[in-house]
Amino acid sequence: MPVPVPSAAPAWLTARPIAHRALHDAAAGIIENTPSAVDAALAGNYAIEVDIQLSADGEAMVFHDDTLERLTLGTGPAKTLSTAQFQALELRGTSDRTMTLDDLLARVAGRTPLVIELKSHFDGNDAVARRAVEVLAGYEGPAALMSFDPALVASVRQLAPHIPRGFTMEHRYDDPEWDFLTPETKSAWGALEPFAEMQPHFLAHYVKELPSEAVTWAQRTHGVAVLTWTVRSAQDRATAARHADQMIFEGFRP
Repeated sequence: MPVPVPSAAPAWLTARPIAHRALHDAAAGIIENTPSAVDAALAGNYAIEVDIQLSADGEAMVFHDDTLERLTLGTGPAKTLSTAQFQALELRGTSDRTMTLDDLLARVAGRTPLVIELKSHFDGNDAVARRAVEVLAGYEGPAALMSFDPALVASVRQLAPHIPRGFTMEHRYDDPEWDFLTPETKSAWGALEPFAEMQPHFLAHYVKELPSEAVTWAQRTHGVAVLTWTVRSAQDRATAARHADQMIFEGFRP
């Protein structure tokens, strides 16, 4: 059976460099995924990448880490906090507070593209995808959803096929954070074996592992767009220019 071909990614997805976790600069008191970082990205005319995960009461919160210690004065798993507790939690180095996805959309108001990563516990629960789709239903600005979890990308395809969707990926998955995956799963994901289930409009690939045979196959065979993360150096930028349609960057201003 032939692999289904997704529709083309929208042109806005690759039109501007994408600020990783918005345009943050901790030395200047602008912390990742915060209102100040979003405002800085808007001022610089960049697209914005953010992360969302669910609070204990099911709200989509703009927050990256599974645990609280690195970014906040709290401790423990982020998923145990209610929305109110998330919003009351002090972030390190800023007076900003954590946004809900609704807060983010209201702040951006369609002025720049959003690339929203769905954080996953890889447990088969697609509630974060369902909540993101629900919130985005009332949004008229450009926004895409992506995830490292193929099951969440497939859920977005089923729930809201009109929302551009992407698979965030690596080739080898050799960082210790991926030790919970079997070698077979790492190989399958790096080779894009779940492509048919996801039918992604774009891929977001680790810049240090480009070029990739799987990415080249997807580009040439299915015309998917390719973003690359996280571009931090001149060498990364050169790799992005050769092998991707747009970069997700941090630590400098393109």
